[in-house]
Amino acid sequence: MEKLPEDFYSSDAYADRLMEYLDDRSREEKDQPFFAYLPFSAPHWPLQAPKEVCDKYQGVYDAGPEALRQRRLARLKELGMIAKDIRPHPVVMPDGGKPENWTDVPEHVRESSNRAMEVYAGMVDRMDWNIGRVIDHLKAIGEYDNTFILFMSDNGAEGASYEAMPIIGTSIMDHVHKYYDNSLENIGRGNSFVWYGCRWAQAATAPSRLYKMHSTEGGCRVPLVVKPPVGGAPIHKTPSAAANEHSGTISDEFCTVMDIVPTILEYAELKHPGTHYKGREIAPLKGRSWVEFLNLLNGDTAKPELHGADYVVGFEMAGSGALRRGDWKITFVPAPKGPQKWELFDIRQDPGETDDLADKHPDRLKEMLQLWDQYKVEVGVVGLAGEYESAVQGDPKTTVVDEFEDPYCWIKYIGRPEITPERLRDVIPPMR
Repeated sequence: MEKLPEDFYSSDAYADRLMEYLDDRSREEKDQPFFAYLPFSAPHWPLQAPKEVCDKYQGVYDAGPEALRQRRLARLKELGMIAKDIRPHPVVMPDGGKPENWTDVPEHVRESSNRAMEVYAGMVDRMDWNIGRVIDHLKAIGEYDNTFILFMSDNGAEGASYEAMPIIGTSIMDHVHKYYDNSLENIGRGNSFVWYGCRWAQAATAPSRLYKMHSTEGGCRVPLVVKPPVGGAPIHKTPSAAANEHSGTISDEFCTVMDIVPTILEYAELKHPGTHYKGREIAPLKGRSWVEFLNLLNGDTAKPELHGADYVVGFEMAGSGALRRGDWKITFVPAPKGPQKWELFDIRQDPGETDDLADKHPDRLKEMLQLWDQYKVEVGVVGLAGEYESAVQGDPKTTVVDEFEDPYCWIKYIGRPEITPERLRDVIPPMR
């Protein structure tokens, strides 16, 4: 195909292709377990979705990101997904300043920002619809009950995107204004290029702290929906006719993406090869299978445990780092969005990372930092922000500026010729 159809949308196309793959299997292949990966581009930037889907959400977000954040926090408490007395982390701005009131933002900026959020909702809506199509197809071909289905996000909400820099050069804005039409009525179309910035992102991650590109809960804690095979049977065996599908349970048990491989291997009754495979050295498994946990989750026994109190896992991203052991977590957030030092949290009691317990528990902090040093050696951590003498915090030569974190970066010049740089005056769309 030399040219995509006029009505092409990637989420639709990916779902179509997966169903084609399922149908095109040979009889022999259908007798074997299958692995299918459906990685939607949505709802990643640039935010684009069919107009009729976006229009369903017109006006829903007009009250702004803080109003949305409060509505979502209230709904999470109502559903029992977070404790009623939880302390949400305050909104953090890229410059460390205080978030402005939504009514103080210029009207045309609010309109464009609201529309970006409407498009984001449209992308999620269309993705959800396509997931439903695939599930309906599995049911139609008789494979739903016997299939392990996993849905998750790969990171927290998109408030920052350093990875855009090598794609489009040194300035995102120069690229956007040169090649795209981000006028209000065109936001969300195929020739627009918008994102929604750190304010809407923190409405999505609340009560957690910050968003993608940080090792805080807002950057690393993600949605996870799991549908086991009916009866918990290995996936190549027919489940018992008397087995009942899991009725739907919410669990706050800690798990990691590293658990997925051992889970799939156990369901497929396959053994991990160890440290070598076909003459090549491979990394050992670090996660733990969910199979036993899922089988016990809806049982009459006591609440099952997946990882014990001594389970240690570390992670780091773009100069931010963290390590968790049981319910304890140390977090390092660079300035100006953090204190530029290690903090200690009881993450079960304080998932918003609002109460630093480092001074109250210095021995535990010391122990956790020793585990961090072991983790650094084990996986080859390069370093955290400010860890090297040449990296001076706030020095423009050593600090990456992420234009995606600016909630209004792509709309700040529209209709404001008095502040528009000369190089952009011929490409900024007029305010309508």
